[in-house]
Amino acid sequence: MAERLSFYNEIARNKRISVLMILIVAIVLIGLVYAIGLAIGGVDIFVLSIIAIIITLSYTLISYYNADKLALASVGAQLASSSIYKQYYDSVEGLSLASGLPMPRLYVMNNPQINAFASGRDPKHAVICVTTGALDKLNKQELEGVLAHEMSHIANYDIRFMTITAVMVGMIAIISQIFLRSLFFGSMGGRDSDNKGSAIFMVIGIVLAILAPIIVSLVQLAISRKREYSADASAVKFMRTPTGLIGALTKIKSNSEMKVSGAVAPLFLAKPNKAAELFQTHPSLEKRIERLRKM
Repeated sequence: MAERLSFYNEIARNKRISVLMILIVAIVLIGLVYAIGLAIGGVDIFVLSIIAIIITLSYTLISYYNADKLALASVGAQLASSSIYKQYYDSVEGLSLASGLPMPRLYVMNNPQINAFASGRDPKHAVICVTTGALDKLNKQELEGVLAHEMSHIANYDIRFMTITAVMVGMIAIISQIFLRSLFFGSMGGRDSDNKGSAIFMVIGIVLAILAPIIVSLVQLAISRKREYSADASAVKFMRTPTGLIGALTKIKSNSEMKVSGAVAPLFLAKPNKAAELFQTHPSLEKRIERLRKM
């Protein structure tokens, strides 16, 4: 008999791993700044870090505070009518009561495929959007499983968590680019180039500047996958059964032509995995279904 998984343990485990991974990103950021500081010396690294922080925070905060608007606009979503989509509203109201969360704003996007996403910087500013395909093709239990997954993203503050990750990953990318471009244009000669120790630090700085953005991008993708597993487990916690979400994911899996908008693809319940899972924001549907069946 297969070992049963506790959704409480799964939620706690995935959260611990997510925090550990974001600590890894922070360590890489500190290591990169320190290595470049040793390589170039002077006040340059301080200026470099300030520039990276300003640029990264600027675009991240704009995206963070307008995440719901940007996501809805990108897919052409429309506000859902409570009279036309009564079951949709009733299901979310029930989940709001079960989770203790405020009622999110509900939207519909005209798309025949089965999918959904949640967005918003916190539960008070959250939105859920489902496709017309999900409303037409899923039964009541399956739709509630999908909505419970999206409510879980809201309850777990996943948008905020991924924003923090994006800030650090963005800073690493910007610092690396500024450092490498400055070397190319010969503007960072703060240390004596004949100094053997400085040359070693310079090589270390260059290697880290090249590898760090790649490493943290892979870690960021791994964090995203863990948040999906956590949302699946939290959905089971809300519903007290994995049956509905399993049914919905199984129907999505049978659709080989699934497509989602590139810009907001990481937000969706599911997205096509055309590359190795290492480079994906979502775990494979097969793995998610297998885990849910053990709960």
